[in-house]
Amino acid sequence: MTTKRLVAALVIALIVSGLFTYFLSRHLAKAARVNTPQSKYYVAAATALEAGETLKLESLKLVEWYAPTPLAEGFSKPGDLVGRVVIYPLSKGEFINDRQLAAVGSQAGLTAKIPTGMRAIAVRSDDIVGVAGFLLPGTHVDVLMTYRSDTSPEPRTATVLQDVVVLAAGQQIHPDPAGKPITVNVVTLLLKPEDAEKIALAASLGGMYFVLRNGGDRAQAVTTPVGLSQLAGAVSASTSSETTSTKRNVTPSTLKPYEVETYLGDKRVTQFFK
Repeated sequence: MTTKRLVAALVIALIVSGLFTYFLSRHLAKAARVNTPQSKYYVAAATALEAGETLKLESLKLVEWYAPTPLAEGFSKPGDLVGRVVIYPLSKGEFINDRQLAAVGSQAGLTAKIPTGMRAIAVRSDDIVGVAGFLLPGTHVDVLMTYRSDTSPEPRTATVLQDVVVLAAGQQIHPDPAGKPITVNVVTLLLKPEDAEKIALAASLGGMYFVLRNGGDRAQAVTTPVGLSQLAGAVSASTSSETTSTKRNVTPSTLKPYEVETYLGDKRVTQFFK
């Protein structure tokens, strides 16, 4: 009798543990399905793309996206992007979003490289002002101008804008792959509308100069206009110092005294003054 009860208890325990294991495994599997992100496919660049290129079907591919949240402004159909123009360079495999593309209907070329809200303005340059031909598309420069005003007739040089992107050099909108200099007399700058007004005014007042800067340097330096007096200050100080030194080196022994003769009747008096 005792044996039967033990066998029955064992069977019941096995059934209960089996049911518990079954329900627990189902619960865990369901939780895993809920927490596992659903993969989606978004359009990416099949090859490296340069700014200004028009997208073709063969230059696009679908890449799986595993993140739990959707890709912001991404595209799921390559056909929707055919004919759109790239504004910024894209590396192979990089996902494409709407901010990297020109507006629908925009043509390829320089206009496609101008982001919304920005402007492009052409400024005359030369070999020297253009940093000996190294003002290439994509480089960053500071813009300086030399001018004269009614209140101060002496020439002054001031920094008008800092960290300006060169959009094109002459008619070239892409830099030379080998980094060779380009000799041009016109460069096109990418500016905000208010900065374009400053450049137009500066060009009408006097000479303009471009100072090449590191593309990764975004710092805005605090500068003040420099006039001819500041430029000649060191020279004037040096000249003044030399003059003072010369005066100090003149000793009284080298100076000739003044001789004065005075006649009082038939008497002559001679006096010397230093």
